Amino acid sequence: MKDLSNKNIIHVKDKKIEYLQFRKLLEYKDIINHGYALGLDIGFKTTAVEQKPTSTERMQLAKQSYKKLCNDIGIDYAHIVQANQNHTDIIKTVQSKVNIDKPDFSLTEEGIEDGLITSKRNLALSTTNADCILILFFDPVKHVIANTHSGWRGTLQRISIKTVQKMVKEFGSNPKDIICCICPSIRKCHFEVDEDVKDMFEKEFCDLEHTRFMDIEKNKNAKWNIDTVLINKILLQREGVKLENIIDSGICSVCNSDIMHSYRIENKDYNTETAIIELK
Repeated sequence: MKDLSNKNIIHVKDKKIEYLQFRKLLEYKDIINHGYALGLDIGFKTTAVEQKPTSTERMQLAKQSYKKLCNDIGIDYAHIVQANQNHTDIIKTVQSKVNIDKPDFSLTEEGIEDGLITSKRNLALSTTNADCILILFFDPVKHVIANTHSGWRGTLQRISIKTVQKMVKEFGSNPKDIICCICPSIRKCHFEVDEDVKDMFEKEFCDLEHTRFMDIEKNKNAKWNIDTVLINKILLQREGVKLENIIDSGICSVCNSDIMHSYRIENKDYNTETAIIELK
């Protein structure tokens, strides 16, 4: 069976669920719990505006999947607070849960947020993806965590560095202390875009050396390949995050679509993975 373990990632294979953990974050296992779920037999579609479950059965499957992951990584299922994602740059600070006995799969009825931050214990911040970038943030000095969803639209809005800026402004974090862990996502090898999207990236990131993250020449499919992971790494470094604290899983969701969900492969029937992080 495929093993995705590498210098930054440990691939845990339990009888009920498979998941990834970052070796760097495991150095702080007395302070935080975290995990990134794997497995095509499970799904985490619960709240995203464009991804609402189509049936009660699907919702139940999602809840069961969360419970499996939480049980294995040491998180109480009731602690979950999940972002209500819609490809924005909105980041919400979470201080408490609506119901302490049940997970919060929607922070507010009309609320939209693609990033969550907290310094409170026992709040398990959750985001979901199926090719988009998820980034787990941890400040081991101030004991602050964040979980941010940065698809290509979120990357254009620079949500990753806005997360760092919010940690600095609201919690006094120093960017040099913040650890940023990049979960599996679509990589440059498969992130092909048409000219309109390519033009948006060139315009937004004209301050960067675009040849580093984009193939300017059309590929064989008459499209352009863009490295959104690299863009986020460059942005985070510019914001003051140390290069050694930007930990990349190095895993492409499309290349590994046999064991993880990918929108590019599954199309309208796609499901999602989840990344969770919690202060103990």
